[in-house]
Amino acid sequence: MPVRPSDKEEEYFLRLEIEKKKQAEAEKLARINEEEKEKLKETHFMCCPKCGHKLIEINYSEILVDKCSNCDGIWLDAGEIEHVSKLGESKMEKLFRIFGK
Repeated sequence: MPVRPSDKEEEYFLRLEIEKKKQAEAEKLARINEEEKEKLKETHFMCCPKCGHKLIEINYSEILVDKCSNCDGIWLDAGEIEHVSKLGESKMEKLFRIFGK
């Protein structure tokens, strides 16, 4: 005769099954999120945040300045504004002259 599992055993295995399904769903969501992030990166990488056109990367005094090919906006990556602030006055004036309209 088969032995019927106790209520505690049933509860234990039900909880295990729920946890496995939760874990599988979390992994699926993480994978989808990573895929979506990659897709967004490919779509928006090196695009102007203002008008959406392509950015041109220009090296100026070891600072990579991103200049929009359409609206002439200039953009700096994280940490680059600190480098700009450390430029001497003449280099900073030259930077504004070069990238100003």
